[in-house]
Amino acid sequence: MTITTDAGAQAPAAGPVIRDDLTAEQYHADRTSISSSGLRALLAPGCPAQFKYDRDNPPSPKREFDLGHAAHRLVLGVGEELVFTEYEDWRTKAAREERDAIRYDGAVPLLAHEGEQVQAMADAVRRHPIAGPLFTPGTGRAELSIFWTDRETGVRCRVRPDWLKELPGLVLAADYKTIKSADPETVSRAIRDHSYHQQDAFYTDGIWVALNPADVRFVFVFQSKQAPYLITVRELAQQDRDIGRARNQRALRLYADCERTGIWPDWTGPVTEIPTISMPSYDTLRQAEEYLK
Repeated sequence: MTITTDAGAQAPAAGPVIRDDLTAEQYHADRTSISSSGLRALLAPGCPAQFKYDRDNPPSPKREFDLGHAAHRLVLGVGEELVFTEYEDWRTKAAREERDAIRYDGAVPLLAHEGEQVQAMADAVRRHPIAGPLFTPGTGRAELSIFWTDRETGVRCRVRPDWLKELPGLVLAADYKTIKSADPETVSRAIRDHSYHQQDAFYTDGIWVALNPADVRFVFVFQSKQAPYLITVRELAQQDRDIGRARNQRALRLYADCERTGIWPDWTGPVTEIPTISMPSYDTLRQAEEYLK
């Protein structure tokens, strides 16, 4: 394992590397490795063609992510600089100009009520009986960049855990996410919809390779973006993690093949006949039962 602290230092390409000197922008701009979000984008409902386009044409920052980025900054102590403005909205020309100037400088612009909101969210995390001690400053390391090579495919991989706590015989990784509502049912659907079970398995595997601990645990910390900013802390069921790991391996093989051939197929791929399509299985069964009697 190589731990690099100087931005110009080089490490063996094939071995695991842990870097504490990369900004989020530098990490996401890396084109020699693939991240968890990249692997998830390769599989349905995404596809390799869309993944490659998005990788080659990074989108501009989306305003809906500003609150999440701001909460991360206050909870983890790292991330983009926050600028709390006195505006209540961005409708005036002066407000928009200041917002754009802040974003141009690489910071996150927040309206007055948004600043109050993220402060309240961070306070709620600190008061929480599990999340508070978990994210206590000085007890862990935020946003380390971990690189390793997948043995099966030879693909270079990367992860950036929100928070790592190295305890005796255990490395505990915590992933902090903001969500409309942190009720367990909504959280469960979010895991399915965003394939967070792939993230869990991928991060866990990267930590195993890079740190070689006796044990690794990965926990999700979901926080509602509505007052009183309730928090749900959960570990993923092992079967879901196994599914996520299998999805990652399929995505890694697909990525390796695309890089090798230079062919990045869409959802259909090369065909000589027009494929059929049907409604979702549930709807087909329900309507067949009702109408095809």
